[in-house]
Amino acid sequence: MKQFKSVYVPGNHTHQASYKPLLKQIVEEIFNPEKADPVDIEHMSSGLTDLLKTGFSMFMKVSRPHPSDHPFLILFVVGGVTVSEAKMVKDLVASLKPGTQVIVLSTRLLKPLNIPELLFATDRLHPDLGI
Repeated sequence: MKQFKSVYVPGNHTHQASYKPLLKQIVEEIFNPEKADPVDIEHMSSGLTDLLKTGFSMFMKVSRPHPSDHPFLILFVVGGVTVSEAKMVKDLVASLKPGTQVIVLSTRLLKPLNIPELLFATDRLHPDLGI
C-alpha cells in the first residue's frame, strides 16, 4: 500500500488526534471525483479484448476504468470485518454516490471482542487452523 499507511490522524492546536478507519479511507478514495486514478487500486484486465486494448494502449490513449464508474461495488476484506464497519461502508457509499449498490464480503465476521484477541493473544508461530 502506497497511500493508506496509517489510521491515525495527528491533531494540532485546535483539533485532537483522531482515528480514520482504513475501509473509510478506501471508499472515500474510490468515490473521490477529483482523483482520476486511485494509486492503490488497480484494474486487472482479463480476456482477449482487454489484452488487445492493453496492447494498443502503447500507441493510443486508452483510459482504464475507474471503480466509481460502475453502479455496483464488491468490497472483499481479508481477515475479517465487523458489522459496524460494513454498515459504515454502506452509509458512506450512499452519501458519496447515491444509487450505487455495495456488498461487503469478508473471510470472517468479527465481534468486537475478537479484535483484542487477534491482536494480542494469538500465537503467531503456531496458528490454530481449526483442523
